Amino acid sequence: MELTCGIDEAGRGPVIGPMVVAGVWIDEAAEQELLELNVKDSKKHSPKRREELAAIIAEQFYYRLQVVRAADIDTLRGAMTLNELEAHVFAKIGSQKRADTYYLDSASTSEAWFGERFQSGLPFSARVISRHEADDIYPVVSAASIMAKVERDRQVDVIAGELEPHLDMPLGSGYPSDIRTRRFLKTWMQEHGDVPPYTRRSWKTVQKIRGELEQNTLF
Repeated sequence: MELTCGIDEAGRGPVIGPMVVAGVWIDEAAEQELLELNVKDSKKHSPKRREELAAIIAEQFYYRLQVVRAADIDTLRGAMTLNELEAHVFAKIGSQKRADTYYLDSASTSEAWFGERFQSGLPFSARVISRHEADDIYPVVSAASIMAKVERDRQVDVIAGELEPHLDMPLGSGYPSDIRTRRFLKTWMQEHGDVPPYTRRSWKTVQKIRGELEQNTLF
């Protein structure tokens, strides 16, 4: 029976916290089980439902997670683009159990390039389907999306529990678009002279806040 693997990530864009990549492996018969669970892109489920689905997926299917820390993202980006990094980690996940077909949520604007980059990182040949919004198209990628998002949220909860008491203010989601996260970063940098732990120093958000603070000292 053919084995299929879906791979997706959560946390590609945040300035605080890790990126988490998940792979879920199923056989042909199991796809119907995912359809009956009504799995879909993790962002389309409530946090409570994501937790419920993640528990079911973890119990019923083979899966693997890779947590890429903020410091590792900064280091690796010195040698590769973020798209190259993501394809590399996807291939690392995919290599852990051979599948006949891999479905990828493409990070690159070129679906073909991302699929080829992934294939080059596998130690074996396989059919690779690289698509934008694959987590909305293929149930196995939806399942991977859910596993990655739930783990990313857990990681951020731990980080918030460690950092928030130092400032007595919310960390937020960790995304640059979150005003709470930007306020937290700026306040921490004002009080401590550096970014908080778990921050991606190479992100433009950090550089922008650092520039604002340096400019303020001149006036």
